[in-house]
Amino acid sequence: MTRHIAVVSAGLSSPSSTRILADQLASAVEARLFERGEDVRIHVVELREHARALADNLLTGFPSGGLAQALQTVADADAVIAVTPVFSASYSGLFKTFFDVLEPGVLEGKPVLMGATAGTARHSLVLEHAMRPLFSYLKATPVPTAVFAASEDFGSNDSSDRGGRLGQRVDRAAAELVALLDGPSAKADVPPARKLQGSTEFDPDAAGFLSFDKLRG
Repeated sequence: MTRHIAVVSAGLSSPSSTRILADQLASAVEARLFERGEDVRIHVVELREHARALADNLLTGFPSGGLAQALQTVADADAVIAVTPVFSASYSGLFKTFFDVLEPGVLEGKPVLMGATAGTARHSLVLEHAMRPLFSYLKATPVPTAVFAASEDFGSNDSSDRGGRLGQRVDRAAAELVALLDGPSAKADVPPARKLQGSTEFDPDAAGFLSFDKLRG
């Protein structure tokens, strides 16, 4: 089986930290799929190359040239990796415009791994207050672990520092994306999340625990 993964990068410079993070996520997904004995094709969509065509699409209602192919690439993909820089506390306008011109329903049920970059970690919540609602509205299936990278996160592989933790988060998100290719109920092959100091273990068999299904009746 060959899996097709579309990588949408909204970085404006070349090279950009956004593209670097997108490549790290794509490589991690590719490695996970190779471990399962599956072939994979990575299709990168650099939105900076389609900026003018995106503006034209908003005015005319029709994609042209390379943009039409880029939109089709996302439509045909088994999963999407979407990475944006943070501008004014949210995703960039270029990033939003691309998903605005996608045909309705294109992302429905499709796994989407979200990533964002910014100068400092103060902007990391953009993943949860902007990107996750966007892809939920588009009826995609966002991967539980989203990946944010600040400038200081790049350049180290030591597991004890921020760069190392970025690598661990990238690997976890990739594992979750690959698991979602098997269906929404598939379980990712990832190590358990690090326990916070002072927290208590969650025990679903404990007396008094009610599952969400039971709460719904």
